[in-house]
Amino acid sequence: MIGTAKVVPTVKVRYCLYARKSTEQDEKQALSIDSQVKEMLQIAERDGLEVIDIRRESHSAKDSGQRPVFKEILEDLRRDRFNGILAWAPDRLSRNAGDLGSVVDLMDEKHLVEIRTYGQQFRNSPNEKFLLMILCSQAKLENDNKSINVKRGLKTRCEMGLWPCPAPTGYVKEKRMDRRCQTLIDPERGAIVKKIFEKAAYEKWSGRKIYHWLKFDLNFRSANSNKNLTLSNIYMMLENPFYYGVFEYPRKSGNWYKGTYEPLITKELFDQVQGQMKSQIVRSESKEFAFTKLMTCGMCESGICADEKFKKPKNGNIHRYVYYGCTRSRDKNCKCGFIEEKELIKQFEDMLDTIDLDEIGIKEKLKIEVERFKKFQRVILGSKEKIEIGDVDIRNYTKYLLRDGSDLEKRELLGCFKSKITLKQKTISLAKNSS
Repeated sequence: MIGTAKVVPTVKVRYCLYARKSTEQDEKQALSIDSQVKEMLQIAERDGLEVIDIRRESHSAKDSGQRPVFKEILEDLRRDRFNGILAWAPDRLSRNAGDLGSVVDLMDEKHLVEIRTYGQQFRNSPNEKFLLMILCSQAKLENDNKSINVKRGLKTRCEMGLWPCPAPTGYVKEKRMDRRCQTLIDPERGAIVKKIFEKAAYEKWSGRKIYHWLKFDLNFRSANSNKNLTLSNIYMMLENPFYYGVFEYPRKSGNWYKGTYEPLITKELFDQVQGQMKSQIVRSESKEFAFTKLMTCGMCESGICADEKFKKPKNGNIHRYVYYGCTRSRDKNCKCGFIEEKELIKQFEDMLDTIDLDEIGIKEKLKIEVERFKKFQRVILGSKEKIEIGDVDIRNYTKYLLRDGSDLEKRELLGCFKSKITLKQKTISLAKNSS
């Protein structure tokens, strides 16, 4: 007898339509997501394909595992929710080896039966999988080459003295295409930026004073965002060597270039500013104050800063005084006033006599201190005398911390207050909770 050939049943393919539009600059001319969906649905209707789901995504396929929608599709394939993918082109699925490997693995495991694109289809056969890998690898090669070419182009522009990034405040980019990357002095802001350096160098203005001058006196705004400069913007500007004619690209790379644009300031003026700003930064960063960043101005709601003064009387001794007052970041004309630290501590002590102890969430800290003292008595002194929390006067303990505690202990104590502490016209108070 002649045996009859065994008929292999055809697997019914259920498709998920996947449309992706990259956010990369080089793919701005690619079909939009809606166009991809429309075209692929027409193909599905023409060929009688069963599409049970449509997924859309706007992410680059350059890096592996960075597309949440694509990762969901891979999980649904493993759960056999569908077993086919419809996509406009192979590079919509992957432009990296990691995602491509996941797709091929699903084919090998029989979870993915077919990938259908606009002009091709790929099933679980060696030749078709090989072709799929070549096409996706070609897309990855294009990406890698494009990245190399872009970096080479940027380096070439830098070597020509052209700044390849958006112009810093005080400069604008030339809009003519035949002068691409040319940087020009901003006719509206360039002179003001130069004055900023001069005031910092010659008049020894601080960054905060420059900030108030720009915001309240001039209403100076950047060209890019049309917003007032922040204090950090001003410090970054004063530290940027771009303004005297040189720049580093990429940042912190050590690659320095001489620009062909017109400098706003001289190298000597820049160096003088650095010396002035460095002395201010070292002075502010080296000081630790007990009550800064824990109080708010009761008049304009700015923060409270501290400053110290040294006085030398006739006997030759040097006395240090610390004063606290409003930063005036919200109102440069705030009349909050400054209060000396000893007077501030006295006001805190008086406040502790009047407020409810529940306002000071310090009982837990006190419990830890008592346990530590008991251990010290037992281990070091060999004393068997017991001390309990009830034996400690919490008000006196908090006053002791204010007078004789370290700056850290004082900060921790004020941090225990449940209400906001305000300073208004040299007087502290607790703000009422809004609740």
